[in-house]
Amino acid sequence: MEMRKLPGTDAQVSSLCLGTMNFGQQCDEANAHEQLDYAVNDGINFIDTAEIYPIPPDKTKQGLTEMYVGTWLAKRKDRDKLIIATKVGSRGQSNSMRTRDAKAGLTKKSILEAIDGSLRRLQTDYVDVYQVHTPERHLNIFGVRGWPELDGDDGAPIEETLDALGELVKSGKVRYIGVSNESPWGMMQYLRIAKEKDLPRIITIQNQYSLLNRTFEIGHSEICLRENIGLLAYSSLNMGVLSGKYLGGAMPPGARFTIYERNRARYNPPHAQPAIERYMQIAKDAGITPSQLALAFVRERKFTTSVIIAATKIEQLAEDIKAGDIKLSPDTYAAIEQAYKEMPDPTA
Repeated sequence: MEMRKLPGTDAQVSSLCLGTMNFGQQCDEANAHEQLDYAVNDGINFIDTAEIYPIPPDKTKQGLTEMYVGTWLAKRKDRDKLIIATKVGSRGQSNSMRTRDAKAGLTKKSILEAIDGSLRRLQTDYVDVYQVHTPERHLNIFGVRGWPELDGDDGAPIEETLDALGELVKSGKVRYIGVSNESPWGMMQYLRIAKEKDLPRIITIQNQYSLLNRTFEIGHSEICLRENIGLLAYSSLNMGVLSGKYLGGAMPPGARFTIYERNRARYNPPHAQPAIERYMQIAKDAGITPSQLALAFVRERKFTTSVIIAATKIEQLAEDIKAGDIKLSPDTYAAIEQAYKEMPDPTA
């Protein structure tokens, strides 16, 4: 497994990161521990979670994911060799919170409360990367088309949020900070304020990026390359869609979109089917699986630090981890770029 530096640090992370949002929902604690053991034994040292998990958000289950990771961590003696990332929820996620009152949003008081809860559930003294899960201001993310106007209520100012994160870094509870689901404008605000106020810089951004949605390349990627910020790409399989398992209206037993309606229209719309079929053929021509093609493509982008993978079965996890050693040929890249020109961003 290739190791890469977290930008601006000496910390080394695997180019694939184990995502845990299924833990506590589709995966019970034993399954979660099995996946964690398998991933670490296969070279992954980077684990990503969030206080809001599992997904889909469920107020009765919120916090279980961190708890499962915590009971696993408690059994190990190699905490210093692992990179643990989690996220603080924002005001828009408060309706799914049971472990704390998130209505205060990304205020200093709320963030200081959130980190203590995460550390307690994770059974650790510090988090390596602490990320703001979503912005509180009004913006067009999560597949929203268009953005007619500002809504007049941006929630906690970014400066207050960043000041709180800086306090956590000084206290030793957090080593590095990042953002998630953020816009190019938001990234630049974090960087500007950090420079002006002598606060910690964000080193990562966790946003969606896949063969079916490459809009990250429009504005975010330049900021990453010029400002030394690493992408932690999520949903690079488009919630499993790029594996091809949903083609033709198929609903495999136990699959996410078979169980849950949430985000199906965003990640698996009918008009994306021709693009999925094309990428499946490109994978076949390359002698790899569709999932491996999708993950290898994202992993090899110059602005990517690590690709977050997630599974419900060990067999899926094993297939995905193999993408960490795949290098796509020039012919395969040419085929991908031709497909993209013909069918750009069908799930953006």
